[in-house]
Amino acid sequence: MISLLVALGESFSGGFWQLIQQSGIIAKLVLILLLGFSVFSWGIILNKWMIFRKVTRQSQQFYSIFKKSQRLSDVYNAVEQYSLSPLAGVFKSGYDELHQQIRASQPIERGPTQSINERTHIGSTLPIQRTLQKSAMVEMAALEGSLSWLATTGAVTPFIGLFGTVIGIINAFQGLGTGSATTIQAVAPGISEALVTTAAGLFAAIPAVIGYNQFVQKLKVFGVEIDDFSMEFLNWVERNFTNAPM
Repeated sequence: MISLLVALGESFSGGFWQLIQQSGIIAKLVLILLLGFSVFSWGIILNKWMIFRKVTRQSQQFYSIFKKSQRLSDVYNAVEQYSLSPLAGVFKSGYDELHQQIRASQPIERGPTQSINERTHIGSTLPIQRTLQKSAMVEMAALEGSLSWLATTGAVTPFIGLFGTVIGIINAFQGLGTGSATTIQAVAPGISEALVTTAAGLFAAIPAVIGYNQFVQKLKVFGVEIDDFSMEFLNWVERNFTNAPM
């Protein structure tokens, strides 16, 4: 059984490469273009897969620290250790805005060096909420980087392959018209060579579409986690900003 599969693989590989070698100049240019799309999209897929794994792990670790800590300053000191986590980025923006609100709420006579632990209130939490929303959009945009290329690859490469196939079929039928033989055996080699570009286009498009859909689904999960975390941060501020040490 194994020997049969190996034989079939060698036969397919040999026939495929032979068709590529016999292809015309336009078909070869199309294949080179599709190869570039495929290599680049695979690089994005592998890179995003590794980054998203790190993002998931760091977000879980940072959220655990946030839930266990009694002081926001302790969480703030740990932000730099989780630079890939969007939760850490959102928290840092919210903390900085909260710090500014506390400073602004202190009477001038206390002086600029007075501890922010002595404030009484920060007023409205709407500025913090807007800051969290803006930071969330920035973090999501960073996570979405390069995904548009996967979408483009999945949408465009089948048509590029089809373009090469159409050109190849046109050439095959032109050769049939100028030749003396009009049988299927005369046109079949040209058509088979032309179909190679369609196969190459699908080969480039399918992994890109699968990767794009998987990453988009993961981004939705990240978005929900960011929204939930932002709400928890706001709730914490509303409950504790008047009497909890920063």
